[in-house]
Amino acid sequence: MEKYDVVVIGGGPAGYVAAIRAAQMGFNTLCVDRFKGKDGKYSLGGTCLNVGCIPSKALLDSSKHFDHMNHSYDVHGISFDNPKMDVATMIARKDKIVKQLTGGIAQLFKANKVKYIGGSGKLLKDRQVEINNDEGSQVVQGEHIILASGSVPISIPNVEIDNEYILDNAGALDINAVPEKLGVIGGGVIGLELGSVWNRLGSKVKVFEAMDTFLAACDQGIAKMAARTFKKQGLDIHLSTFVKSATIKDGKVEVVSETNGEKTTEIFDKLLVAVGRKAETDGLLADDCGIKLTERGQIDVNDDCQTSVPNVWAIGDAVRGPMLAHKGSEEGSAVAERIAGQHGHVDFNTVPFVIYTEPELAWVGKTEEQLKEAGIDYKVGSFPMAANGRALAMNEPTGMVKILADAETDELLGAHIFSANAADLLSECVVTMEFKGCAEDLSRIIHAHPTLSEAVFEAAMNVDKRAIHKAN
Repeated sequence: MEKYDVVVIGGGPAGYVAAIRAAQMGFNTLCVDRFKGKDGKYSLGGTCLNVGCIPSKALLDSSKHFDHMNHSYDVHGISFDNPKMDVATMIARKDKIVKQLTGGIAQLFKANKVKYIGGSGKLLKDRQVEINNDEGSQVVQGEHIILASGSVPISIPNVEIDNEYILDNAGALDINAVPEKLGVIGGGVIGLELGSVWNRLGSKVKVFEAMDTFLAACDQGIAKMAARTFKKQGLDIHLSTFVKSATIKDGKVEVVSETNGEKTTEIFDKLLVAVGRKAETDGLLADDCGIKLTERGQIDVNDDCQTSVPNVWAIGDAVRGPMLAHKGSEEGSAVAERIAGQHGHVDFNTVPFVIYTEPELAWVGKTEEQLKEAGIDYKVGSFPMAANGRALAMNEPTGMVKILADAETDELLGAHIFSANAADLLSECVVTMEFKGCAEDLSRIIHAHPTLSEAVFEAAMNVDKRAIHKAN
C-alpha cells in the first residue's frame, strides 16, 4: 500500500490549492479527482473551471460584446450592419479556455511534485482511501486526509433534468442555438448570469424566483437598483413564484408555476434549473470511516476545518460557509498550513461575493438590513457611478457604491457595489476590512484620476459628508 503525507480527495479550487500548498511545504502529496470533461477524460479544476465560474464568464464576455454591438456602440460613433452571433464559435472559445486552465493545473501539479490520479476517492477507516477508475482499484493511506468533494446542483420535485431541454448549469453552458424562450428557475447567481447570457443573444428570458425578496442576501438598496436595471435589459423576473412541474412535449418544455395561489402554464424552448447547490458526499465516505455529517448533509467540521476523525480535514463546498471558489481555496491553503504547524487563517467576515451580470454586483461584510437587525449604529456613504468621469467615458454610468461604517469607531462594516468592474473595485474594501480599517482610511488614500475606483473613494468620504463630486 502506497503511503502519503497528505491525500486530497477532490481537484477543484479547494482541493487543488490544498494539494499544491501542501507540496510547497515539503509534504508527499496525492490528489484524487473524479471529474471528467466533455471529452470523457479526467479533468482537474472541479465544477468551477469545467462547468461553473470560468466557462460562464467566457460566455458572459462573448454575449456582452454582442449586446454592445447591438445597443451601445452607436454612442461611440461605431456602427455595424446586422451583427450575428455564431453560437458554435462562442461555445468552442469557452471550451478552449476551460481546456487551457484545467491543463494548467496539471502542469502546476508537475511543477510542485503533486501526484495526481484521475478517479473516485472513498475514505475508509484508518485514513485509507480507495481509488477507483478505468484502470481498476487501489488503496492508499495518508497521514492526513483532506476532503474537498465540492457540491452538486439541487433538484426540485417534478422537474427532471435531461440537459437537452431541462438543463442544469452544465447544460446551460452548451446550448447549441439561441432559444426563443428560456425559462430559469432561481433568481440567484447562476440564474441571473446564465439568464443574462442568453437574454443578450436574443432569448426571451423569464426567471421564476420562489422568494418574495430579490437577492435577499444582498443589500436591498443595491438589489432594488439591480432589479430595475435587469428589467430594462429584458430579464422578466417573477418573485414569490413556484414551479410546480416541467414536462417535455413536442420538443418544448411545458412549465406550470404558481404565484399567490394562481397557476400559470407556459411553453419554453429550454428550462434552466438553478435553485442552488448541496454538498457532494455521494460515494465519498465508507460507513465505518467515522466522519459525521450535519443536518444539511455537509461534512461536520470545527472552525479549523477538522472533522470528527483525527488528521482528517474537510474544505470548500462540502462544509459550512458560502459555496464560493475563493473561500474553498483559502480553506485549502489554511488547512495545508495547519498541517505544517502554522496558523492558517480564513475570515468569513471578509469573504467577497460577486454576481457577474452587467453591471456587476459585488459586496463584502454586513448589509444595512443585517446591521439594523443586530442593533448596530452605523453611518452610510454612497456615490453614483453617473457622477464618475471614467464611468461616463466608458458609457457605463449605471450603479453606485455604498459604504457602511460603525457610527462610533468608523470601522468599515460593509461595502456594496453595483457597477462595471464591481468585483475588482471591491478588493480595496476587502483589504480595508481585513486590516480593521475605517471609512476614513479609504477616503485618505490617493486614487488615480480618472478611475472607477474614485467612486469608492467618494463613497467613503460621503460617510462623513465630505464627498467632493456629490451633494452631501
